[in-house]
Amino acid sequence: MTENEISKLVVDAGLRVHRIVGPGLLESAYEACLFYELQNLRLKVEKQKPLPLIYEDVKLDVGYRVDLLVEEKLIIEVKAVDFIQNIHIAQILTYLRLSNCKLGMILNFNSLLFKAGVKRIVNGL
Repeated sequence: MTENEISKLVVDAGLRVHRIVGPGLLESAYEACLFYELQNLRLKVEKQKPLPLIYEDVKLDVGYRVDLLVEEKLIIEVKAVDFIQNIHIAQILTYLRLSNCKLGMILNFNSLLFKAGVKRIVNGL
């Protein structure tokens, strides 16, 4: 399955979560619901996946965690904020570089229309 095919399933699952629970909850609630939805689609999903930092050939475990990693190809950063800021985009770009993944998504559930809170970030795709 390609990154784009996975991302389509993720958006559909996110939309389902948003329709059922709506905006206004904590990020952890959306993450748990989305994790459940993606597992029901029989996708391989890892929650709070540790992401080490490699600095000058030294592996440093400094506590970075990816919210959701789907099929070992797509990083999802779950947000419940007023709007997606540049620092959120920079964060997921860094996660993409550190993990060698090519596609990341920010899903901001704190919006009236779910599609307004979906941001795709590409790293060499």
